[in-house]
Amino acid sequence: MQPRPNNGLRPVFCTIVPPHVLDKLSQADDPLLADPARRTLEADAARRHHRQVTALAWTPQAARTSAAVPSKPHRTLYDCRHGTDLPGHKVRDEGDEPTQDASVNRAYAGLGATFDLLLTEYGRSSIDGKGLPLIGSVHYDEKYNNAFFDGEQMVFGDGDGEIFLDFTIAIDVIAHELAHGLTQYTANLAYEGQSGALNESVSDVFGSLVKQYSLGQSADQGDWLIGEGLLAPRVSGVALRSMKAPGTAYDDDVLGKDPQPASMDDYVETEDDNGGVHINSGIPNRAFYLLATALGGNAWERAGRIWFDVLTGGELAQDASFTDFAKLTVTAARHRFGEGDEAEAVLKAWSEVGVPTR
Repeated sequence: MQPRPNNGLRPVFCTIVPPHVLDKLSQADDPLLADPARRTLEADAARRHHRQVTALAWTPQAARTSAAVPSKPHRTLYDCRHGTDLPGHKVRDEGDEPTQDASVNRAYAGLGATFDLLLTEYGRSSIDGKGLPLIGSVHYDEKYNNAFFDGEQMVFGDGDGEIFLDFTIAIDVIAHELAHGLTQYTANLAYEGQSGALNESVSDVFGSLVKQYSLGQSADQGDWLIGEGLLAPRVSGVALRSMKAPGTAYDDDVLGKDPQPASMDDYVETEDDNGGVHINSGIPNRAFYLLATALGGNAWERAGRIWFDVLTGGELAQDASFTDFAKLTVTAARHRFGEGDEAEAVLKAWSEVGVPTR
């Protein structure tokens, strides 16, 4: 199947830290916790509005005229110097030696690892399939508690040091944000409701795959955490999300308890967060974890390939539901691997989280 043209493509503003987490944090009595969260919420709201306005006039980059698809990444890193003008001051280009700034070097490496997985395992050159240059900006704003993809580039804050640390620390966070670009250039899933939760879940899936790929881990060896190492020592938690056990990533006096459901029995109906896109993503996340660990070996080889085939196959509607996506994964498994363990494992994984496939 050939990918459909993205005639209606509209880039969106996607953040790694959900609004409900920042909302909770902004209500803390301690101004050291509340003030950075409020600033982050305000900055995100302004950037989200800007993205909505500019998206009306946005068009995908024209196809490159060269017949040769790039087989190496073209990364450019910028330093915002705690300002909000993007992209900032250029500090590292493709092929340059590492800088003295660890955030720059981590972002550079994370973008490269994502490019490498897509090309080596799936034959895709960058997120658009045509070698799109990868742009990242670090040190965004003051004590900015987030990282985001704005339709054109990745942006990383330093965190407030109290709740969140530097957002380039976790390679899966870098890959997660870049994977929003992969979705933008393929299925272009609408960022609301179940399609929005799928959008977030796909980014978590590829974020975890890049992490395991870069570490040489099998599905059984992976921790299946998103943002492990991102939470400051004072926080009672291990990560932002757990694909293995949604709802268990943190349980903290300030942040509250991780609200992600692990099955449709606990699906959250809400108007916040674009219909709970960061919350209900726990359901397809767990389905992928169950599939990957049931198949064993390297998660990117079979489970990841099935998800990639659905994302790029051209049949996934922009407003797809969990059921729509699940049915396509069954079809993709059978198309690529036949009526074997893979298709049976896909059916079982979705059944366990309560998403019908028939």
